[in-house]
Amino acid sequence: MRKTLLTAFGLALFALPVHAADAEKGAKIYRKCVSCHMIGDGAKNRVGPQLNGIIGREIASIGDYKYSKGLVKYAAAQKIWSEENLAAYLESPRKVVKGGRMAFAGLRKEKDRNDIIAYLKKAAK
Repeated sequence: MRKTLLTAFGLALFALPVHAADAEKGAKIYRKCVSCHMIGDGAKNRVGPQLNGIIGREIASIGDYKYSKGLVKYAAAQKIWSEENLAAYLESPRKVVKGGRMAFAGLRKEKDRNDIIAYLKKAAK
């Protein structure tokens, strides 16, 4: 009986989300990005491209923005910004895109990456 309860408890832990993404917290984290990226109504390209509709958008696809050769090469392999590859990129942009121009060092905490992705999904509709 005890072993069964422990097994059930262990399985229940796997069913729980590790971190529920919080768009409000993501908005605060996004402040690190605003000097280079705009999002929302009237968003324009700056040092980096505008981020409206980034999730599900083709990588390196904004016509009036000049992307680095590294990101264009990455786009040939990855095609679309998914939550998964965006999270990897946000963790370590230089590691994911060799020869990219993004100066941002990355977000070390998984919860921060999840929160900012939740914000991008909400704010960029």
